[in-house]
Amino acid sequence: MAASAQTAPAGPSAAVISMREQWLNPAINSFTFRDTNNVFESRDVPRSGPVAPLATGAPLAMPQHQSGGATMPYAAWADRTFTNALLVMKDGKVVFEDYRNKSDAATHFISFSMAKTITALLVGIALGEHKIRSLDDKAGAYVPELKAGGYGDATIRQILQMRSGVDYEERYDFGEHPSLAATIHTKAIVRNEMRFADPAVTIGKKTAPGSTFNYATLDTAVLGWILERATGEKLETYTASRLWGPLGAEAGAFWMADGPPGNGRALNGMGYNAVLRDFARLGQMMLDGGKANGQQIVPAGWVGQMTTMIPFTADYAKKAEFKGYGYQTWQVDNEPGAYSAVGLAGQFIYVHPKTRTVIVKLSYNPPVEPEWLTPEVLDYFHAIVRTPAAR
Repeated sequence: MAASAQTAPAGPSAAVISMREQWLNPAINSFTFRDTNNVFESRDVPRSGPVAPLATGAPLAMPQHQSGGATMPYAAWADRTFTNALLVMKDGKVVFEDYRNKSDAATHFISFSMAKTITALLVGIALGEHKIRSLDDKAGAYVPELKAGGYGDATIRQILQMRSGVDYEERYDFGEHPSLAATIHTKAIVRNEMRFADPAVTIGKKTAPGSTFNYATLDTAVLGWILERATGEKLETYTASRLWGPLGAEAGAFWMADGPPGNGRALNGMGYNAVLRDFARLGQMMLDGGKANGQQIVPAGWVGQMTTMIPFTADYAKKAEFKGYGYQTWQVDNEPGAYSAVGLAGQFIYVHPKTRTVIVKLSYNPPVEPEWLTPEVLDYFHAIVRTPAAR
């Protein structure tokens, strides 16, 4: 007698849910921040075409770091700042590359919110293709479901700037009375019971669109929804054909997703995973004005628009770690023209145009970060920027 077929569970098993709930556990997040497609739903972004070569420059003598009156070498700073991998490019050449904690060049690292900057690059490409007609179009022109809620009056430009005006707080309070952000995290990412962007349909409005900066991953999820409707393609397909292939990536990448194929969507606000060198290629492409692998990938001028920062107001700046925000991209310091993709737990693609330096740092910061951590990271970035390339 043939064995009877077993019906697959509707969602992730209890064991998978338990693994996902340990994602941010500081005891193991050096490892859980890698190869997340083994635990979460995901969508492949295959590479294609010729690989863009990364030239090797003369090795950079990494600077010493000063902290609390003590001087430490790079290796001690890297351990102190929870570093998994770090790469430095100067003048388009790799001058330093380091993998730690049993990671290597084939390891796919989670970007967390560096994915927001990637989303903005895709918006620029769609705008250049006239799939998006204008940044001043309202979100509901592409996703009619959004017209009745708080996003109804928000333009794409305002959403790119994190100025949608919706009533959302990026606060992850779990427990008996979870915040909206925590509810979305649990139900969409961990349990796949809903789509990450679903609350955007019914969320209310808090301020006039465009008036107030309010960091909201939900804004970026709405941008991903707009991209899919505007282009008629799944985000992973559009990413592969318009960005990842033309970039000359050396390895495939993947978006985390909020459900299985045919049900969930790519988590474009926090879920891109790639190898260290390909994150560096992204940074170099931005430094080069959207050009890579011998072609203009992102429309000329778009990176300039993305990185034109709106400084934070004095009242907000008192509580802000950074200085300003552009289109899904941060001003993290007062270095003229410098900008960064930034992700939770210490992920950075830092671009310093004046010295033509790109620094990628992939980290495993604890959920509650010490106050000294980010300032010391940026101080070290500045030291790297000021260290001349060897001749």
